[in-house]
Parts: sequence; C-alpha cells; structure tokens
Amino acid sequence: MRRDATQGHLDVLVLRVLSGGPMHGYALITELKRRSGGVFDLPEGTVYPSLHRLEAAGLLASDWDSADGRRRRCYRLTAEGQQRLAAGQREWTRFAGGMNAVLGCAG
Repeated sequence: MRRDATQGHLDVLVLRVLSGGPMHGYALITELKRRSGGVFDLPEGTVYPSLHRLEAAGLLASDWDSADGRRRRCYRLTAEGQQRLAAGQREWTRFAGGMNAVLGCAG
C-alpha cells in the first residue's frame, strides 16, 4: 500500500496495536504487517515518527527495556491514548460507511 494512503490513519493503527499491551517499535511494525496481511508493511522511518508524536501528545508513554543484551524503548497506551483510540475508531467507522455508501461497496 502506498505510504501516503496511511496518512492520517497511522496514529489510530498504532494506538490499536498498542492497546494489546506494551511493545517496542520493531515488534509494532511486525504486528501491523501481520494483522493487515502484509498491507501495512511500513518502514521504520514512517512508524517511529508516529510513536514520537503520539508520546509527545501524551497518548503514549515509554520506558527503556533490555532484551538479549540490547536496550530498546517500549511504548504503551496512556488513558488519554485509550480515549483517542476510541474516538479514532468511531471516526473511521463513520468514514468507511460513507465511502462504502458512495462507492456502492458491501459494508
């Protein structure tokens, strides 16, 4: 999928994946790809800025973790992030319903 096609939706996708529990960036990228059946095979340069932006906005928090002798930052949803995720899911449902109605797609 074109990278620009995810613009505006990536943050909600990231929040949704992290709603299942804390995760480091590479694991998040892998999980996005797995859950989407390969549609969202996004580069680090797309996902990490989103993580940083969401953390700066207070929607995510992070801590350093060590695994296999390597330090990595693990991200988790905040209460504010959970609220934003719920709002984003409502917005997406409404948007997708409108698109389906106009395009004549089964929805």
